[in-house]
Amino acid sequence: MSQFHRSGPERPASHRATEAGTAAQAASPATRRQEVAMFLLLAVVIWPILSIAVVGGYGFCVWMYQLIAGPPGPPPV
Repeated sequence: MSQFHRSGPERPASHRATEAGTAAQAASPATRRQEVAMFLLLAVVIWPILSIAVVGGYGFCVWMYQLIAGPPGPPPV
């Protein structure tokens, strides 16, 4: 069997575009409500927590580095 074997008849590009357009327009209100809820969860809950965790993790790494290497500044004279 060839690697270019296709199953089923080939559809014209215009027909595929029409199918994609009707599928996007057929979204139910429940799906739209789920999308809005997921956006709000990401925007209001997850991203702020993730940003605080990243900044806190960076601060912790700097703190641990300074414990090992000493405080920043010129070396003692």
